[in-house]
Amino acid sequence: MDYTIAEMKIQDLQEIKNCLDTEYDNFWSYQTLESEINSESSIYIIIKNNQNLILGFTGIKVILDEAELMNIVVKKDFRNCGIGAILLKNIIKKARELEIKKIYLEVNDTNLPAINLYKKFNFKQIGIRKKYYGNNNGILMNLSLEQKRTLITLALFRTIQSNFKSQ
Repeated sequence: MDYTIAEMKIQDLQEIKNCLDTEYDNFWSYQTLESEINSESSIYIIIKNNQNLILGFTGIKVILDEAELMNIVVKKDFRNCGIGAILLKNIIKKARELEIKKIYLEVNDTNLPAINLYKKFNFKQIGIRKKYYGNNNGILMNLSLEQKRTLITLALFRTIQSNFKSQ
């Protein structure tokens, strides 16, 4: 599938809001969405297909060197096609560019597709919020972005050390 990743803009909001209203109960209002994308601490991206149709979006709220994954939303007709993974990969890339050290999220414990996606990207469960979603629990997860940098630094150090010893 051909797709484009772009920063979410004000002109995208009505299409996104229409999608949310038909597919989700009690999601954010237009004003909340507008406030989120206008916030200097928020980064939201969208994914569009080659017909310029928005298929989904995700966003993070940055607090110092940490971020909270606010949501990943994919239109129902386009789920189970890897779009959530594309969005997550791209928002993690943005977080790395901003030198974010950890990304936190919470997810309904009944949302197994989302939980499995987060685990695939190495998010780890760090806690539970009992009855956070009515009768369902919220699972708290995080992803350390320092790990990769540490492993790369360690590999570089070992290479330099090996080269130094051989001289």
